[in-house]
Amino acid sequence: MTSSAQPLSVAVIGAGMAGRSHAAGYRNVHTVFGAGLPPVRLAAIADANVELGEDAARRYGYEKALPSWEAVAEDPTIDAVSVVVANDLHRPIAEALIAAGKHVLCEKPLAGSLEDARAMAELERDAEVVTAAGYSFRRSPGIAAIREHVRAGELGDPTLFSGRYWCDYATDPNGPLSWRFKGGAGSGALGDIGSHVIDVAEYVAGPITSVSGASLSTQITKRPLPLGAVVGHHAVPVSEEVGEVENEDTASFTARFESGLVGTFSVTRTGFGLPNGLAFDVLGVGGRAAFDQHRPAEYLFDDAQPEARTRGARQIIVGPQLPYFAGGVPMEAPGVGAGNADHFTYQARAFLDQVAGVAEPLPACATFADALRTMEIIRAVVESSRDGGAAVDVPPAA
Repeated sequence: MTSSAQPLSVAVIGAGMAGRSHAAGYRNVHTVFGAGLPPVRLAAIADANVELGEDAARRYGYEKALPSWEAVAEDPTIDAVSVVVANDLHRPIAEALIAAGKHVLCEKPLAGSLEDARAMAELERDAEVVTAAGYSFRRSPGIAAIREHVRAGELGDPTLFSGRYWCDYATDPNGPLSWRFKGGAGSGALGDIGSHVIDVAEYVAGPITSVSGASLSTQITKRPLPLGAVVGHHAVPVSEEVGEVENEDTASFTARFESGLVGTFSVTRTGFGLPNGLAFDVLGVGGRAAFDQHRPAEYLFDDAQPEARTRGARQIIVGPQLPYFAGGVPMEAPGVGAGNADHFTYQARAFLDQVAGVAEPLPACATFADALRTMEIIRAVVESSRDGGAAVDVPPAA
């Protein structure tokens, strides 16, 4: 582990919208959760799109922009790196960084293929550095609070988890054919946003043991080829030439949890009017809880209150009584919320806490092994869809 007496030098590979979220997170780590973390040097942001990288470095106060990930791997002064690029690049970059002795936080999904994800998880077992996967929704105060309700048995025996992630970033048929639309079944909406809701489900309700009833569909089967670099979900000029979309726009499936809990899941990137619609309900014989990312400053909770006249769902306003909020926001007042950017800050702090060996760290980040598990579940969903919705077992958690 890096000594707490030495500064930590960090870099981000990828200057798109998620890369900038990581960059901003590292910039803000000393504004949250007190002392204990050594000084952080914002060393570099790397992107093949040099102009994009330079703009991100300027915006977030990094010393320089680099034109390649190799330049980060070769820089002996850099200690910790976020990998936030196209999925099929995760494995070679992570392998090179770990070989160079750097700590690695890799965005989800872990890799472009299950084979690559398994190789990365195997590499993690013997790595002498910290490795982590970017499941930032674990840092939501509302989601973390619902997890505590479930784990404390406050809902009674759970009966149903219903999760969805509905987004609209792919509703425009003239949107460019970027890397997000390549890679085969499971790498579309399932891998991009489904990985988040699957991770949240297991984080809240425990391991999934099997899936069934899976269905995958593609609403927009052809898209125009871009005439320039595509950044995030932004529109760019496109040509008249079109290409085939290789993966799913929409997916649904059911699941069985180790506890016996039943789960239903649906994800789509063509959900009109829903910019970032991660939401879920957890039902039990003695209560229920619900969360919607479009309203992150609250969650709903209902339990067996003794007075029947006052029973019903209660709006729990996110405030200092919930995880991550106290010490995590400038205005520690109920109702001001904690948004997506805050989650990335908490994740960056947790990662660097692990790297520095902070005495009382935040809960550890998800591991490569955790992220591999999500991909194993996605693979099972794809297999179920190909086999008419048949039940497919998920390998046990490591």
